[in-house]
Amino acid sequence: MSIPLLRRSRRRDLVEVPARADVLALCSVLLGYPDEALYADLDLLGEAVAALPASVPAAHLAVFWRAFTDQTPAQARAHYVETFDLRRRSSLFLSYYLHGDTRQRGMALLSLKQRYRACGFTPEEGELPDYLPMVLEFASRAGTGAGEGVLRAHRPGIELIRRSLADRGSWYQEILEAVSVLLGPVSDRHRTEADQLASSGPPSDDAGLEIAAMPYGSGWTGSPGTPFGPPEYTCAPAGRQP
Repeated sequence: MSIPLLRRSRRRDLVEVPARADVLALCSVLLGYPDEALYADLDLLGEAVAALPASVPAAHLAVFWRAFTDQTPAQARAHYVETFDLRRRSSLFLSYYLHGDTRQRGMALLSLKQRYRACGFTPEEGELPDYLPMVLEFASRAGTGAGEGVLRAHRPGIELIRRSLADRGSWYQEILEAVSVLLGPVSDRHRTEADQLASSGPPSDDAGLEIAAMPYGSGWTGSPGTPFGPPEYTCAPAGRQP
């Protein structure tokens, strides 16, 4: 799997990882919902994971792949919904961690769309632009500057997702570990912000929904089949049923 980069920026603190763009592209695909399209490409994806040059992120993806392919499609889908759609602390919508239920979140989403357009990236319809698999795809294409800059701006949220997956023992932790290695060590400031998110949750204001008052450390306990997402995105895409 080879992904052309639109542009690159060399950072002095950049962690050198072979086939960096391919690792990010695979993280994007593998972190998506395991639908029929993913299973149709299962052999190709397995070959792409196996073909990655040796690196710590590649090793994490190999561990993920073994665990993921040990599951039946039904098991994998149920695990995905339970892990990402029904839990606040592992939601894949990054701007929620930064802005919560506040009005600033809409502006952040608009700004992200504008960045995508400026780099010639046309995201898939049907997902918000802060959906982590989409951000990873953008990073794989736009390089370490414009692309990975979005990931770095949301590092506290990504760190919280990583911790949540580790606490649950989810095989998806391996993907977040791979991303974290690519981004480099978590700074003290970002670690503190992740701690604050874990204890208090993201910001909220009068525009938020009632679920914002729910303890952040708990799972969403709404009616069965009602997935958790950011306030305006509380319905899973069609076909996402455990």
